Amino acid sequence: MLCGNGFPASLVQMENNGSDEVEKLKTKFLSVWHNVKYSWALKPKTSFSRNSPVLLLGKCYHFKAEDDDSVPEACYEASDEDFVMGNVEAFRKDFASRLWLTYREEFPPLPGSILTSDCGWGCMLRAGQMMLAQALTLHFLGRDWTWSEALTLQPLDTETWTTTAAKRLVASLEASLQGSPSPSDHGSSPLPQTQAAPGSAEEADAHVKEMYHRTLVSWFGDSPSAQLGLHRLVRLGLTMGKQAGDWYGPAVVAHILKKAVEEAMDPGLAGITAYVSQDCTVYSADVVDCHRAPRAGQTSDETSDAPPLPQNDQPASASPLPDDRAVIILIPVRLGGEKTNPEYFDFAKGILSLEYCIGIIGGKPKQACYFVGFQDDSLIYMDPHYCQSFVDVSTSDFPLQSYHCPSPKKMPFSKMDPSCTIGFYSRSVQDYERIRQELSKVLQPSAKEKYPAFTFVQGHGRDYDLSAGLTPEKKEWPFICDPRRTVTTAGDFVLL
Repeated sequence: MLCGNGFPASLVQMENNGSDEVEKLKTKFLSVWHNVKYSWALKPKTSFSRNSPVLLLGKCYHFKAEDDDSVPEACYEASDEDFVMGNVEAFRKDFASRLWLTYREEFPPLPGSILTSDCGWGCMLRAGQMMLAQALTLHFLGRDWTWSEALTLQPLDTETWTTTAAKRLVASLEASLQGSPSPSDHGSSPLPQTQAAPGSAEEADAHVKEMYHRTLVSWFGDSPSAQLGLHRLVRLGLTMGKQAGDWYGPAVVAHILKKAVEEAMDPGLAGITAYVSQDCTVYSADVVDCHRAPRAGQTSDETSDAPPLPQNDQPASASPLPDDRAVIILIPVRLGGEKTNPEYFDFAKGILSLEYCIGIIGGKPKQACYFVGFQDDSLIYMDPHYCQSFVDVSTSDFPLQSYHCPSPKKMPFSKMDPSCTIGFYSRSVQDYERIRQELSKVLQPSAKEKYPAFTFVQGHGRDYDLSAGLTPEKKEWPFICDPRRTVTTAGDFVLL
């Protein structure tokens, strides 16, 4: 039987099958290359000045020597109780306690693809996960929480990175030759299981917080059942025209995170939701509604794939008022045209100096990262561009070390890409009113700044809707890409 082009149908089918195999082979080769590339990434150690304050998500640190009697430069709008004099270890512990989500390999295939690694394309999703993790840390543990083992992490210096990469590369090659799966992190050096019966009240509190910590990490596991894992985010991205292997912009990721939080079925996440601003405008009535309205479809007897949250001795920060949910406020913005406008540098510093700020996801051209602080004119960030092996978070004693980064990085403000998403955590309606008032002062445009980065408006977004006749997809343009469109929108920028 001949096809319309004159070739036998069987030959055309063989050719199509061959093309599919070639594409699969290309995908696998590219994935292997990215795994090796991002396992061998070598970066110099980050240096900090002793003469300037360091801001980390609202906490201010100064690295002057203890015997220096000079008065340090004032921290950027930081209160006295947040000021730490000469304590480098406190900064290190605070930074290393933040959750670090990076490239991973050897996990189950992602929805709609054969990819088992996000190396080379998933960095913005990982940055978004880190920002979301910080919001959940504030919600369940509070800003003052630090991980007891944070200072025991090994530095990611040249020797550590190359040795680890070499071992994993050799193991991967051996596994390929023998046809057996290569080892992963969950099979080596698991942490001892947390003791079930702590003694003193202080030990009991530490035990409960460690359970929160471990549960929180498990929500970001790389498996289809993880509430906020990469598989869930990729599946939600499919509804927005994004597929595994595509590049994601910070605005698209904001909407994906919002849907992930709203659709999370774990009872532990019932007390928190997310809001994304519209066209750089935060509508206060919509945020208040998010604080008060129950989530549709959420019931108290739904089961969880993650370890259960402790029911007794909960930290005060984890107990919002009745019928009052916490809200993660995500604001996609553009701080300039081709490059970030230098006039926004002070604005970014002011934002990162607030304890309820959960950071900024963005990056520099072709690289996404999670900004958490600054010193002078340099941003401090967490880098997802490091490939690690899959960790099975379904076990009760899975290792936590690979989810915490001991080494901060710095980048000049001038290299920051103008497209980014800013995040805030609001615990209650009263908390939101305070946040709105404080941010309105930070947003006051200077003589040089003609426009604020974003604005607060009273009322609902629907009250100002000038596009009532448009479909939901069109209403959210340019931040959501229509699945039928092939042109990259202004909300995206290429990230590797």
